[in-house]
Amino acid sequence: MGLEEIIERIATAEKRAGRALGSAKLIAVSKVQPPERVEAVLEQGHRLFGENYVQEAQGKWPAWREVYPDVRVEMIGPLQSNKAKLAVELFEAIHSVDRMSLAKKLAGLAQERGQTPDLFVQVNTGREPQKAGILPEDLDGFIKDLIAMDLPVQGLMCIPPEGEPARPHFDALAEMARRNGLWGLSMGMSSDFEEAIAAGATHVRVGSAIFGARDYKA
Repeated sequence: MGLEEIIERIATAEKRAGRALGSAKLIAVSKVQPPERVEAVLEQGHRLFGENYVQEAQGKWPAWREVYPDVRVEMIGPLQSNKAKLAVELFEAIHSVDRMSLAKKLAGLAQERGQTPDLFVQVNTGREPQKAGILPEDLDGFIKDLIAMDLPVQGLMCIPPEGEPARPHFDALAEMARRNGLWGLSMGMSSDFEEAIAAGATHVRVGSAIFGARDYKA
């Protein structure tokens, strides 16, 4: 499929939803992709990327930043508290704040550094026991706690359950964001990003449709 086609599809979805062109940002999910595929997308001019693993990002992005200083890399996978210090140095945004212990760690690091990445709270909209994220009924209180800790909460993130229609989850996340005065909605992946844009997504996370299938054995 490739980058150009995804950009065209995003623009079409924005137009169909009556939204401004460019109002949904494309996060190219580069986790576990061979360097040559990522470099090809960088050479096409794309500058916003998403990573799931702190150590993998640490191993590749510092060198690419020297060549492409305007690149922006965001953490979209689960973040262990013991990797938080490295994460705040590596990423411009973290989309997976999902528990108070991590929030406290990030707040302490923000005090030390005088700055912190943009933060999105991950919401477990499907209430799946195996999945990370704040439960919808606990979200409002959690956001109040983060704001009281001076953390820059920008928005919400969700990953709808596999095998369920995604749109109800996107609509629910959009309502939660509205209720809490948050502008950011990180939702939608390769299979459903157009539905997410229709529901108001500000960030869509697309990987394999841009780079090709991942080979986790490589």
